[in-house]
Amino acid sequence: MDGQGGADRRLQELGIQLPAAPTPFGTYVETVQSGNLLFFSGMLPVIDHKPKYLGRLGKELDIEAGRDAAYTAALNVLAAAKKHLGSLDRVTRIVRLGVFIATSGDFFDQPRVADAVSELFRDIFGIEKTSVRLIIGVASLPLGMPIELEVIFEVAD
Repeated sequence: MDGQGGADRRLQELGIQLPAAPTPFGTYVETVQSGNLLFFSGMLPVIDHKPKYLGRLGKELDIEAGRDAAYTAALNVLAAAKKHLGSLDRVTRIVRLGVFIATSGDFFDQPRVADAVSELFRDIFGIEKTSVRLIIGVASLPLGMPIELEVIFEVAD
């Protein structure tokens, strides 16, 4: 995979249709750029400003629902990035991926859930832009959703 001018093309090749960029649930903005870093507010698995999933992994939801929720939140990251940058081709590196997962106390397969995001980003941006990653299981997340992503991209001018 080439690193130049390929992310938008790979989206098309993979048949991935980005949703409309998400809108805030409170008093904040979805993206802030500082220098060459693009920070995202916590990205949730929402479609048209409504939760796609509610509940916790290991209780109301299984691992496949968790992976789909994480994938949905990742699509929202891409949509917000494209809205802010105009093109995903401007992303030069995924610096950090934080995956917060609402779980019951005995759910321990968080890495497999987080891989849904890492795999999507790898497929879009290439393995050479893979990020560091932090995964945290929590008791609850905003509005009862199972996943929240924290993402930082490095971007070109």
